[in-house]
Amino acid sequence: MTRPASAQMYDPRYPVCMHVYGTLIGERMDCIFTSFNQCQASATGIPATCLFNPYYAGRPLPPRRFAR
Repeated sequence: MTRPASAQMYDPRYPVCMHVYGTLIGERMDCIFTSFNQCQASATGIPATCLFNPYYAGRPLPPRRFAR
């Protein structure tokens, strides 16, 4: 027997998430922010809090060049 898969709540492409809570606008996790300040500006006036994404993958490292 298999268990149902759960949706990914944290988008690993973005370092900051906004946790929106409450019954009027629904509870959700929006991981769409590139900075903490950007998230805080979007959270103003709504029941939400900003947090660093624990699943952020970071920027890919540039290819290494070796000296010859």
